[in-house]
Amino acid sequence: MPLEHIDFNIDAAQGFGIYKNNIETDLLDYVSTVNISCGFHAGDPLLIKEYLLKCKEKNLTIGAHIGFNDIAGLGYRDMELSEDEIEAVVLYQIGALASFAKSYGLIIDHVRPHGAMYKKASEDFNFALTIAKSIKKFDKWLAYNCLDNEILSKVEAEAGIVVNREVFADKYYTQEFLPDWENKKYINEDDALNRIRTILFSSQIKLGNGLFMAVNCSTLHFDTKNPIALTLLKKANEIIKPTPFNYNKAELSGWI
Repeated sequence: MPLEHIDFNIDAAQGFGIYKNNIETDLLDYVSTVNISCGFHAGDPLLIKEYLLKCKEKNLTIGAHIGFNDIAGLGYRDMELSEDEIEAVVLYQIGALASFAKSYGLIIDHVRPHGAMYKKASEDFNFALTIAKSIKKFDKWLAYNCLDNEILSKVEAEAGIVVNREVFADKYYTQEFLPDWENKKYINEDDALNRIRTILFSSQIKLGNGLFMAVNCSTLHFDTKNPIALTLLKKANEIIKPTPFNYNKAELSGWI
């Protein structure tokens, strides 16, 4: 059955001080959800404030984009942390963004890991479970955005947390249904648009071996570092207008 609704999300405030990704602002008109960096891997207070206010102006759903405390490496370097350390890192970052958002009459909808933390959460069940439990400890209504795979399904069942199942709109996938982390290139525009159509109309994705695999996709992630991100999002909006994940759930239930 074709999907009638889907969320488009991007990361924002992916900078610090004079280092900024200016294209992020241009993308806001074509997404429904924005993950705002919380200061550990990127995002300083002024940048966080800037994107909170832009999201408020454009009525976009806001998520906490959390990462390892690695601003020099932009959060792309793995770290070995104890469960207590993981919990503290997660709670600290959500709390920072949530308190900032509250001062502007905004609320945080979900949490999305970044970089090395995202990769580890996609491959390590115990690590992903600790993140999920930490999110739930902060607020049981917060959703957990991560890669749609078997680990996420197990985390959802074990932690009893709402999950947003994510598929990358523009990255290569291996035959094991994992993003090709080592491949820094993006799939071309036509392949990305075909991926979106295939997910919408048949809930499948084409893997690296050419075969198709069923996906349970709640949200599509678009990488702001992709040189064609703006063009791709504009054309994706011609296929379907994105709506936030929780809005989609509410509409399907009739509570709207």
